Amino acid sequence: VQLQASGGGLVQAGGSLRLSCAVSGLSFSSYHLGWFRQAPGQEREFVASITRWSWDDTNYADSVKGRFTISTDNAKNTVYLQMNGLKPEDSAVYYCAVRWNGNRPSPSPEGYDVWSQGTQVTVSS
Repeated sequence: VQLQASGGGLVQAGGSLRLSCAVSGLSFSSYHLGWFRQAPGQEREFVASITRWSWDDTNYADSVKGRFTISTDNAKNTVYLQMNGLKPEDSAVYYCAVRWNGNRPSPSPEGYDVWSQGTQVTVSS
């Protein structure tokens, strides 16, 4: 199982980025997927998740609700995180992770089985 996260970059406040998480080695809908981020000196925090049996079942951290949207491309086995209205406090390394046990995604990093490498998001003020 491998996850490839991409799409990070430098953007001005108010701008947008779309992160991608390409999943290989797992069939689509066999996993829950979460997006997390980690800023320097801080713990890894939950950003958003999507439930495998209901791709409309999404959850977001309060800090990103209304600005970030998670979506999927079934054919590409890829999950996206569309980030609009970016703020400097969104700056962090972003990771995607999959969880194949349990009925729902987890808001805790410990609940995930495989992680991607990080992709840096920097928002300038």
